[in-house]
Amino acid sequence: MCAVRYRPQNARHSHDDAPDTAEDFERLAALPEGPEREELSSRLVEAWLPMAHRLAAKYRNRGESLEDLEQVAALGLVKAVNRYDPAQGTPFVPFAIPTITGEIRRHFRDRTWDVHVPRRIQELRNRVRTAVRELSTGLDDGLPSVERIAEHAGMSEEDVAAGLEAMDSFRSLSLDATGPNADDGFSLADTFGESEPEYETVVAREAVKPCLRELPERQRRVLYMRYFRDMTQSRIGQELGISQMHVSRLLSKSCERVRQQVEHDRRTQRVRRAERSHHVERDRAAERGRRRPVRSHATAA
Repeated sequence: MCAVRYRPQNARHSHDDAPDTAEDFERLAALPEGPEREELSSRLVEAWLPMAHRLAAKYRNRGESLEDLEQVAALGLVKAVNRYDPAQGTPFVPFAIPTITGEIRRHFRDRTWDVHVPRRIQELRNRVRTAVRELSTGLDDGLPSVERIAEHAGMSEEDVAAGLEAMDSFRSLSLDATGPNADDGFSLADTFGESEPEYETVVAREAVKPCLRELPERQRRVLYMRYFRDMTQSRIGQELGISQMHVSRLLSKSCERVRQQVEHDRRTQRVRRAERSHHVERDRAAERGRRRPVRSHATAA
């Protein structure tokens, strides 16, 4: 594989963050792995760190803190120092800049999205964002139409719609942010629904209805007087001419019977669902077997 040719580095740099470390890189390439190499590599990283910070500063207005970007750029600089080979005849600056900026861009691509989206959608977002910026001619211009963006960027309207949707996925709103109507004083958290406990009550009530119908008349009456009319066990006993202890036993027996019946019905339903799922999967497997072409021994030979 031939070496990549770069434009020769000027003797006079446009920035003051390009130290003369050519001899150090040559010595680094000749050193074996060990403490001496690690120490020299650390000194080179420290010498070129201002350049990495300068490159990171170019991305500071994109929603990430400058300190985080400088750390990512420093990581890219470490990779550049460890991978650089002066024997290729390429100056360090043209080699290091793509490595550092590539690390920063990967950070934006993989680490900074509040909602993870596929790389293809991220690329669509970038194309749509560029097209919107190019089509906007003034501060008061609204968002261009999907048709206009698609025509300008050479994209389909479906891809433009996906890119526009992804533009709102990079940063999520705080729950304390105001809702659609900022004047009503409500935040987004105020619009969230809550779990409705009565749903569980409805399910339980429907589950016990058929079980209650199967109870003897006196047991149903005891349950009705206790739980629907809120009568005490003593008063129920007076109404029915039985002892309070007998009322207590009837309540316990009735509730236990209903509970066991509900649990039995639930187990039966689970078994039936499992059987139906098994039959469906078996039928699908049989259908796939019928569709698969069968090769005879003669054909195979």
